[in-house]
Amino acid sequence: MNTRELIDLARSREAALGQVASLMGEARGSAHALDGSVEVTVDALGALKRLWLAPSLASADPSRVSALVLEVVRVAMAEAEQDCYNRVGLLLGEEAGLLVEALSGRAAPARSSDDDPGMTVEEFQRLRAERVGERRFPAPAPAPAAASASAAAESGEDEWEDFDPASLRSDR
Repeated sequence: MNTRELIDLARSREAALGQVASLMGEARGSAHALDGSVEVTVDALGALKRLWLAPSLASADPSRVSALVLEVVRVAMAEAEQDCYNRVGLLLGEEAGLLVEALSGRAAPARSSDDDPGMTVEEFQRLRAERVGERRFPAPAPAPAAASASAAAESGEDEWEDFDPASLRSDR
């Protein structure tokens, strides 16, 4: 890279950094209580944009309601923070997001050690097998190809009986 290209790159980065504050204002996070009694929307700067409380909370213990609202706000803030990282990453690149994480000393919510990574394919398959039960009919004895096809047609079994749609990739 020559000097002119470096200067142009620095200027474009400076202009992009100037947009970060507005991106933070645009970033949003929403969350709700599991029972549906509280819904919250916040921005990445911490401003409460929307708060909805179920009428049933009017007669609830105020300390319980405040604890519930604060927990839902915490979850919404994590979502808003991640939305902000996503927006900054699109504008400035992933390296800028990693730099912000390093400077703040906090990982982005999606990389947080306490974030639930979900379940593995193996765990899903095991739980599915438990839920639907193992194969209901014993596997037929191997037969010659022609005899096997006619036997399957006579018994009503088809070739898709063992097909598991969960084995398909979802990224296509």
